[in-house]
Amino acid sequence: MADVFEAIATPARRAILDELRARDGQSLFELCTRLTMKHGLGLSRQAISQHLDVLESAGLITTKRQGRYKFHYLDTAPLKAIVERWLTKPERS
Repeated sequence: MADVFEAIATPARRAILDELRARDGQSLFELCTRLTMKHGLGLSRQAISQHLDVLESAGLITTKRQGRYKFHYLDTAPLKAIVERWLTKPERS
């Protein structure tokens, strides 16, 4: 769970997650374009790729290769685990 908190601690990574939530299944090129246009982030493709690696390691995104393109998909399961742990009231016996 610590990996999830570290992954979402960076504003650029949260912006990536926002973009994947808005439109799932984007390539690196699409993400770079949307991050520049909508969020004003002037990060290099390499920097965004490194952020994507961190998000994938934390389980927040999955990838699928199609030909020479790699598409990125949001996976909210780690976030749901956090919500269930701290925001869902336990049943009383």
